[in-house]
Amino acid sequence: MSKTISYVLVTPYTVAKSRTGGVISRLLSQTDLELVGAQMIAPDMEFCNEFAANLRRQNYPNDITLLADYVEQNLRPSGGRKHRTLLLLFRGEDACPKLMNICGHMHHDNVNVDTLSGETIRDTYADLIFSPDDPAKVTYFEPAVITPRNQKEADEDFRLFEKFLEGAENLIRNIKYADPSLIEQTLVIIKPDNWTQPSSKPGTIIDMFSRTGLRIIGIKVHRFSLAEALDFYGPVESALQGKLAPIFGKKAKEILERELDISLDPACENVLIETVGSLYAQDQFRRIIKYMSGTRPEECPPEEAGNPGQVMCLILYYEGENAIKKIRDVLGPTDPLKAPSGTVRREFGSNVMENTAHASDSPESVEREQNIVRIHENSLPDIISAYLAGQ
Repeated sequence: MSKTISYVLVTPYTVAKSRTGGVISRLLSQTDLELVGAQMIAPDMEFCNEFAANLRRQNYPNDITLLADYVEQNLRPSGGRKHRTLLLLFRGEDACPKLMNICGHMHHDNVNVDTLSGETIRDTYADLIFSPDDPAKVTYFEPAVITPRNQKEADEDFRLFEKFLEGAENLIRNIKYADPSLIEQTLVIIKPDNWTQPSSKPGTIIDMFSRTGLRIIGIKVHRFSLAEALDFYGPVESALQGKLAPIFGKKAKEILERELDISLDPACENVLIETVGSLYAQDQFRRIIKYMSGTRPEECPPEEAGNPGQVMCLILYYEGENAIKKIRDVLGPTDPLKAPSGTVRREFGSNVMENTAHASDSPESVEREQNIVRIHENSLPDIISAYLAGQ
């Protein structure tokens, strides 16, 4: 069976309530589908009206009418402000029914709260409340997520998304702060070791960062090219040389002295630092590059250095007061074994190299790193356009 793509739209209310991590955890851990795109969008009136019209054309009169009304009333701008809405794109066999099963159906009837199980995303995060005086009248409705029931509906929506996303901003700055001078942005990377198998880890990490109270204003799936990885981690190379070369040069001296039963003078130790120690530090740097891009520098033909890498990351862009420190406090130190309990790296990091996530350490780093990963660009619209072109 051929692979298709489908989507999940996380509603503004769910995003604002920082339930994004929980939703993503469910989607990633309960299916074999691949997350291929993620983008924070800010729907305008035209998009909301057309999206609602798409929904009304579908032959599900009860809940679809309710959902169409919701889109018109709650996704649209209000109070002069557009609202953050998260669009997630998944690829795989039977993408639509698989996502529908995880998201869950909306109940037409007045369901007793004690009968809910929390099994689906909507069971956990959505609300459908009826009037006690009129069981047929809905007084409050929040679907938490929106996803199509079948591929025909998905494809109709994708045509609308394609038009809307053309030229759309990847960063949604929809808040005016009382004192903008206090506001920082910071960049987070959920690293490749979180994506080797279906897992709730990426969503749980996002959920842990949500305790900072910061707002996610940008998100994208990214595959580091070799060139990007070398540029991003370039400053680490000299640091590794300064830290590791003396340690492993001295260790090489100790091994030689023990195995050969000789005594080596300081001059020999310096030579070993400059050779063996330096080679070890260089190898560790190349391991980092392979970890982030999927390829060691010496194994990649120069003409392929700019191609997207073999492994995946998720990049998030946070905004708020003291954002850099808040995120790094939740992240924890580089070495997971030295990280405090309750931090991301202590919970999920394996070692100094595979330490699960990265966060910028200064405003200067934010500026440099966001340029390397092209935070203002997103591949999600291109994926949708390529898919529709092949239909």
